[in-house]
Amino acid sequence: MHWRWGQHVDVVLRMPTGAGVAAGPFHSQSNEAWFAHTPGLKIVYPAFPYDAKGLLLAAFEDPNPVMFFEHKKLYRSVEQEVPVDYYTLPIGKAAKVREGLELTIITYGLGVHWAMEVLDKHPSISADLIDLRTLVPLDIDVILQSVEKTHRVMVLHEDCTFGGIGAEIVAMIQARAFEHLDAPIMRIGSLDTPIPFNAKLEENFLAKNRLEKALFDLMEY
Repeated sequence: MHWRWGQHVDVVLRMPTGAGVAAGPFHSQSNEAWFAHTPGLKIVYPAFPYDAKGLLLAAFEDPNPVMFFEHKKLYRSVEQEVPVDYYTLPIGKAAKVREGLELTIITYGLGVHWAMEVLDKHPSISADLIDLRTLVPLDIDVILQSVEKTHRVMVLHEDCTFGGIGAEIVAMIQARAFEHLDAPIMRIGSLDTPIPFNAKLEENFLAKNRLEKALFDLMEY
């Protein structure tokens, strides 16, 4: 509509998404990469209640179509003080959740909480933890600044590994910050299979199951 007739598409699509609640292959998929490939769509994917409110209100104000991904497991597992007053957060700006010097973890959604859990378990690891918050547009400047500082990078997402948004982020880093890397970029995603119904099989499917080992492999490279 915008390119043919110059009209705004003032619509926000809220997209419940994600696994970890034993809902099976038809209700737990991570579909964000499907839509990130479509020019003109904005893709928002918050990890915290404060960000969710500010970004949702910003999406309402945006004249472009916005797809707002909401992880189902985060509905009931994360609490945070959220102002009653109206406020917005800029779409396209990532957030630094942790500051460190040894490596960079780039993630979003439930992946942010997975990374925080592992870093809390191993406080000796000094890591930048970047919560993308928005996948399209992507805040590549924050990513590159962190890579230039830490020289080691892990890209983590819940989506299946092949064809996930992480591949695009890896390609951008390779093209624009290769000379700053001291190790191959580590890409951690879920298995390239349908999501199992069984909770134990689902746990094995998810990227979280391989995160801790991958983190130490990256540190020791």
